[in-house]
Amino acid sequence: MSYYGSSSSGGRGGQRVEYGRTYVVRPKGRHQATIVWLHGLGDNGASWSQLLDSLSLPNIKWICPTAATRPVTAFGGFPCTAWFDVEDTSVDGRDDIEGLDASAAHIANLLSSEPPDVKLGIGGFSMGAAASLYSAACYAHGKFTSGIPYPITLSTVVSMSGWLPCSRTLRGKMESSHIAARRAASLPILLSHGRGHYTIPEEMDDVGKWLSSRLGLDRSR
Repeated sequence: MSYYGSSSSGGRGGQRVEYGRTYVVRPKGRHQATIVWLHGLGDNGASWSQLLDSLSLPNIKWICPTAATRPVTAFGGFPCTAWFDVEDTSVDGRDDIEGLDASAAHIANLLSSEPPDVKLGIGGFSMGAAASLYSAACYAHGKFTSGIPYPITLSTVVSMSGWLPCSRTLRGKMESSHIAARRAASLPILLSHGRGHYTIPEEMDDVGKWLSSRLGLDRSR
């Protein structure tokens, strides 16, 4: 496992967003896929990199970034690592479009330099899962909400104990574009949720089997 330092991306009002340290788990076998995995609210990339390194998925390279530290409205403005600001996770909650776009762009940038024959994916837990699903919507539309083109092709998305940002407007956007609807229908998405807000070994085993099947991994070393 290796890591590299913080990086920045465009954010609210054109200001730069400073993201934390990114951890990388190198494939132990033939490199067939790269997945950016996003942690939950208040967490960091290190904890997930250790868990992902223990999975029997030798053909996947895992990139585990750390979100920027920012004030979070749900916590009364207390700063913590977050992919975007959140008031609550209800359908009526406000969507932080600028924060979502900035994080989606950062995630896409992390995948942009991967080899052309490697399949690309995004996954996450809790808020990280929400950011993953937002990235999936950007891929389907072919652009971020800001209108900037989405630059990569996704092969899979995993959401664990997450929610769908911008759910009130998403259906209308999909139905208004045949291309977006076709892309969305062809993108394999795994939605996983438990009774508690944590993961268990059985769930991670299911994720591993699903990724192996959907990405066509040969598990060769």
